[in-house]
This record gives sequence, structure tokens and C-alpha cells, in this order.
Amino acid sequence: MSSNETPRGPVDSSRVPRYAGPATFARLPRLDEVGTADVAVVGVPFDSGVSYRPGARFGGNAIREASRLLRPYNPAQDASPFALAQVADGGDIAVNPFDIHEAVDTIEAAADDLLGTGARLMTLGGDHTIALPLLRSVAKKHGPVALLHFDAHLDTWDTYFGAEYTHGTPFRRAVEEGILDTEALSHVGTRGPLYGKQDLTDDEKMGFGIVTSADVYRRGADEVADQLRQRIGDRPLYISIDIDCLDPAHAPGTGTPEAGGMSSRELLEILRGLASCNLVSADVVEVAPAYDHAEITSVAASHTAYELTTIMARRIAAARTA
Repeated sequence: MSSNETPRGPVDSSRVPRYAGPATFARLPRLDEVGTADVAVVGVPFDSGVSYRPGARFGGNAIREASRLLRPYNPAQDASPFALAQVADGGDIAVNPFDIHEAVDTIEAAADDLLGTGARLMTLGGDHTIALPLLRSVAKKHGPVALLHFDAHLDTWDTYFGAEYTHGTPFRRAVEEGILDTEALSHVGTRGPLYGKQDLTDDEKMGFGIVTSADVYRRGADEVADQLRQRIGDRPLYISIDIDCLDPAHAPGTGTPEAGGMSSRELLEILRGLASCNLVSADVVEVAPAYDHAEITSVAASHTAYELTTIMARRIAAARTA
């Protein structure tokens, strides 16, 4: 979109009730209705990489339904993201549910096409396996990227049942492939039992720093966000958010819940504290609506995606006026 074009925004909720009409993300136009977008919201309905409860293949559409309540002005960031940049819903990347290698390749190719148009990606999962092909695609454009990984789990294990591509292994593969900037890697919200202390040793060797959910509780969102900003600097940044970084009280609808997590308020405040970062793309994954109650998880995920989209839109608008 050029600087003199006006973005097409969401459906006017004063004219069309929120519960009516197609459930695109935040009631935004489809990508085919606007041609190109600065931020493309895409779903990846894939959960063949899960190790416990399946169902995240339905997460993207659940997030879209919950996003009907989002409004165009974000007071927390003092921005109207859909007026600053063209944001559109790109629909779903259709992937093979029976062949995980083919699925990974399909996701990477589709991400390549979207990023090739100049868009940044706001991806709705799907399980965390999808982060690897998305990171591969982003790294082709930006080089090795900084990573903030919000999750109850490390996701840097080697294999499950001999399989190297699962939702618990994407970031080990990404480090091995050289697509991450190992000077700027952080897990946020980790907690719970591990297979052994070696898990932490291996993770540290890969370059990850860890901010546990207990650290967030004790130190507060502002201090954590400040620490993360200093670690990231102005590097191209990818943020990957497993919704199970939230406590099951705030996100029951997920496949591998762990007690003692962050609140949705803490997650949103940390993200808002990263508004100055060079966020090039992001994902929100592991929403499994079959285990949800009253859309608690989907609502949290939709607001999380909204904050991430706002950060990207502000950065795009600032670059146009620089």
C-alpha cells in the first residue's frame, strides 16, 4: 500500500451487528478484496505435531470468531492499527494432515508467497510445529531473526518417538538451521516439570535466555519487557506465542496446560512494552477450542493477535513517514 492510499478497515459495527457476517479476523476485509496487504492474518489449521490433546487445527477460526469484539482503536498503544496499515485476512493455508513433512513444506512455500508481496504475517495456529516453516520463510527475507517465544514449555527438545518435526522441537531445528540470531533468543512464561536438568543445559547452549512465569509474577510486566527490549535491540524480531504461556484459568483451551502461568493481563502488558521493537511477523498457536469454556482462550488469543498486529502497523506507518 502506498502512503497516499487509505486502508480498508473493519465492517462498521454500528451498522452491522458483530455477530452477523463472515468471521474474518477483527471483521477485516479478505486479502482478495484488497489485493495486497501490509499485514496478512493467516490461519494454519494443522495439529498433527501434537504430543497430547489434539484440536488446535480448529484454533484459527475460533480466534476469528472471538475477534468479532475487537474495535479499531487500541487505547493501550494509542493507535488505530487498521487505519495505519492495510491489514487483511488471508484465509487459511491448507496443509496435508497426514504428512508432516509435506505440511511443513507447504506452510513455508505459502509464507514465502505472502512475504514476497511485502506483507508481514500474523499467523493463527495450529500447533507449534508451524513456527519452524514460518521462521524459515522470515529468515529468507531478513536473515537470522531475534525470537521471543512465549510458552509454558521450551520446545527445544530433539525428537519425539524419533520424529524431528513436532510441536516440541521447532526451535531446536531453527537453531540448527541457523535461522535464529542466537544473541537474542528468549523464552517467556516457562514453568512446570521437565524430563531432566539436561533440558535446561541444552537450551542454554542454544543461546536461549529464560523468563519464567514466576519471574513475571515477582518482577512485573514492565521490568520484564524492558529486559527483553534490551536483549532484542532493533534486530528483526519474530514473536511466537503458545497460548499455554497463560495459566489454565486464562487459557483452558489448549493441548498441554501447565499450572502457575501468566495472566492474560501480564501477557498483553509485556507485548505493549515491546511496541518499539522491529516486529517483522508473529504467530499465536495451540488454541484448542474443544477444551475451552465461554471462549476464554479464544478471546485471550484474539487480543494477543490484536496487540501484535498493532505493533506491526505502527512500525509500518512510522517507516512510511520517516
